[in-house]
Amino acid sequence: MTTYDDRASLTDLTAVVERVRESVEGVIEGKPEVVRLSLTVLLAEGHLLIEDVPGVGKTMLAKALARSIDCSVRRIQFTPDLLPSDITGVSIWDQQRRDFEFKPGAIFAQVVIGDEINRASPKTQSALLESMEERQVTIDGKTYELPSPFMVVATQNPVEMEGTYPLPEAQRDRFMARVSVGYPSAEAELQMLDVHGGVSPLEDLQPVAHAHEILKLIEAVRGVHVAEPVKRYAVELVGATRTHPDLRLGASPRATLHLLRAAKASAALSGREYALPDDVQALAVAVLAHRLLPTAQAQLNRRTAEQVVEEILQRTPVPTAAPQQQGGFGGLDRTAPAYPQQPPRRL
Repeated sequence: MTTYDDRASLTDLTAVVERVRESVEGVIEGKPEVVRLSLTVLLAEGHLLIEDVPGVGKTMLAKALARSIDCSVRRIQFTPDLLPSDITGVSIWDQQRRDFEFKPGAIFAQVVIGDEINRASPKTQSALLESMEERQVTIDGKTYELPSPFMVVATQNPVEMEGTYPLPEAQRDRFMARVSVGYPSAEAELQMLDVHGGVSPLEDLQPVAHAHEILKLIEAVRGVHVAEPVKRYAVELVGATRTHPDLRLGASPRATLHLLRAAKASAALSGREYALPDDVQALAVAVLAHRLLPTAQAQLNRRTAEQVVEEILQRTPVPTAAPQQQGGFGGLDRTAPAYPQQPPRRL
């Protein structure tokens, strides 16, 4: 196993991620917060769901992120006639060997782009469940490990669009975060006409980071310190979704784990060896909202899951106590710097 200095790895993380960020932003203009969230999910070992109307750059964002990293990339175009075996693979009878030979599917890549995931049937969507959670595929009773790092970047149109199948709750829960690209500003759209008016910048995009660098950075993010009050804050936020009167389905314990991992990655991207309540707050909507199901009355009142999460953030007290002496970044024995006292979040 490769050894490296944990103190230096945080500096390396900032430098490598900055290169990737600049590479992706060269293709996706005017959306720095979307690019940052994508990198946060990558370093937190999660999967990203990009949901928006057609034509705003969902697939381009996924491709730009994948091409900026020197690793294996496969793209799956989800259609109503797509079969589960097209994703996971299939065992084929070999006449010469007189035995079955496994032919890997498109899921066997380090970055898998699932374009318009909600256009496939629920049966086909379920083929991703095992791979996204356990990072393995089981075919004919035999288990095959997936490469590392492994990330699924899926795009989907809103469920109101014709010819789509809503993602089941179990599928949505496996995505760490959901992001909407949104329409660009007028300035960004003018810049897009200049950049994309001729040759697509994706054609000239070259990798700026290697897969082994991403693995080292993921390991560094795991060592980010999270104080007990910050952990309790995340648990309280998620727990509040399970008792809110406007929700018939709250967030799962997996959502709590995803929120904590994303907060650690966000702290590392900010150059900190410890997570703040601000990291949890900033990611709560992206990590929790897509897992929640509003009640029928809330839908009649046009209450969205995002609005409910914002309300919970406003009502939940923010911890202000300084963390105690614990192992710091990378397991080093030192006190994590005290996070500043913060007033409750105001919307």
